[in-house]
Amino acid sequence: MRILFLTHSFNSLTQRLFCELTRRGHQISIEFDIADSVSEEAVALFQPDLIVAPFLKRAIPESIWSRHLCLVVHPGSVGDRGPSALDWAIQQGVPEWGVTVLQAEAEMDAGPVWASANFPLRAARKASIYRNETTEAAVNAVLQAVDRVQAGNFTPARVPGQAHALMRQLDRRIDWQQQTTAEILAHLNAADGFPGVADELFGQPCHLFDAWPEATLKGAPGELLGRRETAILRGTADGAIWLGHAKRAGGIKLPATQAFPAALALPELPLPGWHKSATPTWQDIAYEEAGGVGFFSFEFYNGAMSTEQCRRLTAAFQWATAQPTRVIVLRGGSDFWSNGIHLNTIEAAESPADESWANINAIDDLAEAILRCETQLTVAALGGNAGAGGCFLARAADFVWVRDGVMLNPHYKNMGNLYGSEFWSYLLPPRVGVDGAQAIMRHRLPMTAPEAVKLGFYDACLPGPGFAVDVARRAAELAAAPDFSGRLAAKVEKRRADEAAKPLAVWREEELREMRRNFYGFDPSYHVARYHFVSRTANSWTPRHLARHRDLDWKTPT
Repeated sequence: MRILFLTHSFNSLTQRLFCELTRRGHQISIEFDIADSVSEEAVALFQPDLIVAPFLKRAIPESIWSRHLCLVVHPGSVGDRGPSALDWAIQQGVPEWGVTVLQAEAEMDAGPVWASANFPLRAARKASIYRNETTEAAVNAVLQAVDRVQAGNFTPARVPGQAHALMRQLDRRIDWQQQTTAEILAHLNAADGFPGVADELFGQPCHLFDAWPEATLKGAPGELLGRRETAILRGTADGAIWLGHAKRAGGIKLPATQAFPAALALPELPLPGWHKSATPTWQDIAYEEAGGVGFFSFEFYNGAMSTEQCRRLTAAFQWATAQPTRVIVLRGGSDFWSNGIHLNTIEAAESPADESWANINAIDDLAEAILRCETQLTVAALGGNAGAGGCFLARAADFVWVRDGVMLNPHYKNMGNLYGSEFWSYLLPPRVGVDGAQAIMRHRLPMTAPEAVKLGFYDACLPGPGFAVDVARRAAELAAAPDFSGRLAAKVEKRRADEAAKPLAVWREEELREMRRNFYGFDPSYHVARYHFVSRTANSWTPRHLARHRDLDWKTPT
């Protein structure tokens, strides 16, 4: 079928649905929901068999839904209506939630139901639940609904429901004197990603994000107790909670200590080393060992890796190479493996160009440390999404294993035509060929895990359920394999032969020469794109690589 997506943005769910439906042979075109007239024009140009709305912030106009079948993906169980559906569910702690695919009509979320899927609702951040359980449920429900539309023999049923109101900041308000850590965490989790919880720090209004429970340290309710790296610890009625990010009035979302430099006067509360804490706390880099394997987790918010985070992770990795292990597994975070350099901290810097340069060099240092490791075999285990430089940083490892369902965006050009680094020019062509490498770098569309493996970019796609267990088993087998010493020796020999043919320093300098032009050259495209990305500027047009109906060679079907 010819399916038009009407969506607020090309978010992770929209990307996943785009890939899944394209793989099944459907012809997909995308239009951002900018104005009714723009959407109407897109419908007239594409003349779709079906319209799907994966992610909208306003209603589809009657001029469209009254003439075309429009299916809306609602992040709520059957019968749930109204905005803030997932927010209310998380804050109220309901045990089960779901996704409903319903037909657009005059009343929001009240149309006939074409499909639905439910899931247990874990205590976690809204953004995490959206990227994982909500996305999986939405994919299942949308595919079922599309099959039913195509079959033409299904009659959707109307289901009575109850509408809830838009969640306001008054509903999200935190009482630091009375509420427990669990209650406050539920409020912050329900608002994570957007819009955050309105509050105050250091007497200044702000919105809070990125909360973590603390199991050991305690203090007076509401009191700022200390800091660790970029996070701030604040007392609750029964303990304390870590605040990782904040957004000051009129500002952008930043690590808490960067948003509030006054936090640097708080007492430092360091952990004793890189090993994972035995009790819950804020720890963005954590190391564990089992069966001759070292495991690194790095929970960097939204997968962004600042200059300082890259430097700390490089130091941690170099420390790990001196441990008595045979394999090092880089697990990344639960929702993201890495999205490359940290655009928000760059935007907030006194000189964004200088900070961009420092950040790309710091992530290159990390990639180089992984490439030069001669004491262990290395594995990048992508259990979460990856984008831009993060996709190529993973390829610096000897093996890349990726969870089925992970979305990859291995390209830089959407960020103002960035050239990219992380040694992609050295790592990619041997895997996919010169033409394949150029195709990947020009391709601005998302890639699924199976597609990445099929292309030769990554090495294995593992099932979603039990991914962590499967990775641990495979890594232990790799460490215990009889031919381990031979594999390690072959790796070291190949790296030395590559170094003799063309040193890593030369590969790096060639990439950075292009990046220097992006950061300091006459073309401001990167700086403009970064500003709009960080500021969450509303879309004013749909990129042409998404809106195929707006291609110059597009012909309206007859």
